[in-house]
Amino acid sequence: MTYHISKKIAKQDFSSAKEKVTEALKSEGFGVLTEIDIQATMKKKLDKDYKPFVILGACNPVFADKVLSIDPNMSAMLPCNVSLRELESGEIEVSAIDPIAAMASVGHGDIEPLAKEVRNKLERVVEKV
Repeated sequence: MTYHISKKIAKQDFSSAKEKVTEALKSEGFGVLTEIDIQATMKKKLDKDYKPFVILGACNPVFADKVLSIDPNMSAMLPCNVSLRELESGEIEVSAIDPIAAMASVGHGDIEPLAKEVRNKLERVVEKV
């Protein structure tokens, strides 16, 4: 089982690609709660060079509320991470967590249908960019 939904997109300005992903997330009801700049962090902490690479912590509040109402400890599984990273080829890979894979070990039957719905939304996000 794969744990992510990914797609490579053509070479383009990294900021433009991030904006497209953010807009695609909004169109599916997600907001970006956090942004981790891997490139800057690795340079600062390890003096290691990375190509542009960010992780967006995306949340769909409607689904987050449903999941947390079933099991408040599921907060450890939130938000849904979506990453963008520039590849050696110049292409940009967009990758989103697969909520079904992430939550499979929990064994909560009530959460599984919600994970499927969120997976469908994240698949559409990745396809839109």
